[in-house]
Amino acid sequence: MASFDRSTPPFEEYLGQTNVGWFDRVFDGRPLRVLGYQRQRVPANWKLMFENIKDPYHASLLHVFLVTFGLFRADNPSATQMDPTGQHSVLVSSKGEQKPNAATAEMQSFKADLTLHDPRLLDPVREFPGGATVVMQTIWPNVIVQQQSNTLALRQLATRGPGQFDLHWTFFGYEDDDEAMTVRRLRQANLMGPAGFVSIDDGEVMRLSQDGVSVDRDVLGVAEMGGRDTADAEHMVTEVAIRAFYEHYREVMGL
Repeated sequence: MASFDRSTPPFEEYLGQTNVGWFDRVFDGRPLRVLGYQRQRVPANWKLMFENIKDPYHASLLHVFLVTFGLFRADNPSATQMDPTGQHSVLVSSKGEQKPNAATAEMQSFKADLTLHDPRLLDPVREFPGGATVVMQTIWPNVIVQQQSNTLALRQLATRGPGQFDLHWTFFGYEDDDEAMTVRRLRQANLMGPAGFVSIDDGEVMRLSQDGVSVDRDVLGVAEMGGRDTADAEHMVTEVAIRAFYEHYREVMGL
């Protein structure tokens, strides 16, 4: 990450106390090992990608894989946290179980009878302090730091105009990983990327969202959930991270 702006503060100050802690959790000083790259061009405005990561409840509505296997959904122990400016945020969640309950009864994407031919795809091991198994961190203006189980990745957005952007994935581990951990990271990486079991849904929905908002450029639309505040929340059924993002975006753009 770099900037030509001489007024840019030190990186730790830029991220803020909460977000620098989550960043250092992954980039803790150990040498990294790049495991692979993926690229995709998404026919949508770049802000829809940031909305996707900051919107925690769409997983329970859209992603059959995440919901069914308890990897990321609204009833998991979770939190939504931001820096004071609202430009950065992090969604934190802990893995649940694949069993029906009162919450999954309302989730059409939950499939209790769905099984995997190779269950090793869902055999994460704990490697970080605490119980968080999913941490999705968005760093203004174009970087996403991802931990999904043992898959670690950076996503970088490169805009190609108001209606499309390139999404660059860099999957990595640590140089001191043993062979079993490297194989585990690569196996779980099948969830992500252009054709990932999970991320393939996002690319299609962002295209549909772009088509929807492009029909009439002179009309404003608002989709609101859970009020208008921008405070941290000890759950993920909220849009506070999206509201905080656009509050900062309007300030930067002088709107």
